Amino acid sequence: MSAFLRRSSGAVLAYAVITQGAFADVTAQQVWDDWQTYLSQMGYTVTAEQSISGGVTTITDMSVVAAVPDTEGSFKMTVPQMTLTENGDGTVSIGFPENFPMTLSGEEEGEAFSVDLEYYHSGLEMVVSGQPDDMTYDYSAPTLGMKLGGVQVEDETLPDDILGVDFKLTDLTGNSRMKIGETRTVDQKMTAAGLTYDMAFTDPESPDKGSVDGSMDQLTFEGTSVIPADFDGTDPQTFFQGGFSFSGLFTYASGKAAIEGTSEGQPFSMGTESQGGRFGASLDDQRLAYDIEQNSAKLAVTTADLPFPIEIAMAKTGLGFEFPVQQSEEEQPFGFSINMTDFTMSDVLWSIFDPAGALPRDPATIALDATGTAKILTNFFDPASIEALETSGEAPGELNSLKINELLISMVGAKLTGDADFTFDNSNTEEFDGLPTPAGVANLQLAGANALIDTLITMGLIGESDAMGARMMMGLMAVPGDEPDTLNSKIEFTEDGQILANGQRIK
Repeated sequence: MSAFLRRSSGAVLAYAVITQGAFADVTAQQVWDDWQTYLSQMGYTVTAEQSISGGVTTITDMSVVAAVPDTEGSFKMTVPQMTLTENGDGTVSIGFPENFPMTLSGEEEGEAFSVDLEYYHSGLEMVVSGQPDDMTYDYSAPTLGMKLGGVQVEDETLPDDILGVDFKLTDLTGNSRMKIGETRTVDQKMTAAGLTYDMAFTDPESPDKGSVDGSMDQLTFEGTSVIPADFDGTDPQTFFQGGFSFSGLFTYASGKAAIEGTSEGQPFSMGTESQGGRFGASLDDQRLAYDIEQNSAKLAVTTADLPFPIEIAMAKTGLGFEFPVQQSEEEQPFGFSINMTDFTMSDVLWSIFDPAGALPRDPATIALDATGTAKILTNFFDPASIEALETSGEAPGELNSLKINELLISMVGAKLTGDADFTFDNSNTEEFDGLPTPAGVANLQLAGANALIDTLITMGLIGESDAMGARMMMGLMAVPGDEPDTLNSKIEFTEDGQILANGQRIK
C-alpha cells in the first residue's frame, strides 16, 4: 500500500504542482511535453490523444499506468479530458475535469483485487509560467479531494457500506517550481484552510464496525525534491547515486478526530484533539531524518469494559532522529530525541490504583536527547546486502560514541536527571557479553526517591524488605546530595572493562 501511495501521490501532484511568473514565455506544447517527460521519468507509461485549435491544446483519454514495485499489481489513472490554454502573456492555464478515476489492481494471496479511487475538485485553477527548463505553476481550489469509489475481489464487488474513505482539502493554494537540468529540482509550497477525512468499515461476517471522522486546520507544506533524470523507483541504490533527495515540513494549527465502533459486540469510542504540530522529514544518499511534534494533545476513550472514560493529556510530545544510511568505514554522526511533556490523566483513572490520593499527581515528563557517531557497514540500498544481513546475523554497523545531552524523568514526586559521554571499543566484545566495551562517564541526580518509597510502602504496593533492597542499591550507587532526599551518582566505565560508582569499583 505504501508503494501505491507513492505512485498515486506522485501522479496527482504532477497535476497540482509548480510557482510564479518568470521572465520568459512557455507554450502549451512545452508544458505537455514536460508532463510526459516527467511522468515517464517517474516510471509511468503515458498515452493520450492530442488536438490543437487556436491557442488551446486538448488532451483526451489520458492514461497514466505504472507497475507497483515488488508486487504483481499496477496503478492506473485516467483523465478523460484536460485543456492547456495559452493566455497570450506567456502563461498557460490548465483545465481539469471535476473528477476522474484512479485504479489500483493486483493479486494478494492468490486473489485478484481492484480498488477504484476518485480524484475530485471544485474550481481548481492552475497557471504555468516560466520557460521550458524552469517552469513555475500557481494553483488554487476551494475543494480538492480523493475518495474510495469501490473495491472488487475476484468477481465480487463489495457493497458500498463495507468500506468508505474520503479525504478533502479546502481553500487550497500553492505553488511549485520545476528546474530542469541534469536533475529535476521541484520546490513546493502549499497552504490549506482545512483537511477533513472520513473512513468507515463494516465487517460483513460479524456485527463489528467502525468509523473515523477527523479534521485539521490551517495546514502548510514546504519542501524540495531533487529527481535524477534516470529515476527508477525499483532501484533505490541507483536513484540515490543519481542525486535523489527530499526535504519537507508539514504543519497544522489544530486537529481533532472521533472514532466510534463495535468490537465483539461491544461499543467503543475515542476522541482526540491537539493544538497543532509539525512533521518534518529529509532523505538523501547520506542521511534520513524525522522531526515530529504535537502540542496540547488530549485523548478520551470509552469502552464497555470500563464504567468511566479514560482521559489523558500531554502539553507536548515529540520525536526526532537523524541517522546515516550510507555504507562507510568512516564514523558518521547520528542523533535521537524524544519527549513527553506534562503528561496528565483524569482523577478517575488515578483512583484505580491510588484511591486515597497518596501519590503526587503533578504532570509527568520524560525527555531524552542523545547524539553520537557510528559506522554503517551495510549497503541498505542493496536488497542482496539486506538479505545477506538477515541470514548472517551480523550487526549492520558499529556504535563508536554516544553522548546523552539530556535525560529527564519526572513523575509521582520523584525526578531523575542526567547526562553521559561514552566511546565504544568494538574490538573488545568480551567484557560485556558480546557488546562493545564502553569508556566514559554518566552523571545522575535523583530527587524524591526516599519519599516515593515511603509512600509506596504506605499504599501497600511494596514491602519493607523490597524497600530496604532498593535503598541499599541506591546507597551503593549514589551519594547524598546537598538538598534533603537527593542523591548524586557518577558512574565511570574504564577502557579495561571496570565500572566505578563514585570512585568505588563495582565491577
